[in-house]
Amino acid sequence: MPIELPVIWIVILNVTLWPVIQLALAWGFLRMPAAWFDVTDVKFQFETRGFYQRWFGVKHWKDFLPDGASWFGGGFAKNELIATDSGYLQNFIRETRRGELCHCCAFLFVPIFFLWNPWWGNLVIITYAILANLPCVIAQRYNRIRLRRLLARVKPPSHHPTRLRMR
Repeated sequence: MPIELPVIWIVILNVTLWPVIQLALAWGFLRMPAAWFDVTDVKFQFETRGFYQRWFGVKHWKDFLPDGASWFGGGFAKNELIATDSGYLQNFIRETRRGELCHCCAFLFVPIFFLWNPWWGNLVIITYAILANLPCVIAQRYNRIRLRRLLARVKPPSHHPTRLRMR
């Protein structure tokens, strides 16, 4: 702990800085071009059809997570599926990537807190970072697997006009 502070200031910094970081990340990620998230997903070998439900019971708690995109204008609400056309599903998949990366980036800020926290405070900060961000990452990955499966079942829009047989 290179910076010595009274405990009250440590608490104030910890309690104030985390929401500022999380909101700044959400705001910043919402301003990034959507095309930046049109990438091929990194799919881990263990990510099978029921992995996240079997190991984390994600279906039981994911609906209780806040959707930060709705807090800022222009965000894509991810708390419900409102359409099933391929364009909407592709956009939803893209937005799950945006959300996942935003929450993963929050972990990069953990070392800042090491500057003023004692060792036990660092454990609290690490625990908070995991509890506040990992469930969101898990929910985004779980939803993306489900959305990809749904997208595969949706017939892509035809690019050719329908030809009618005249008799």
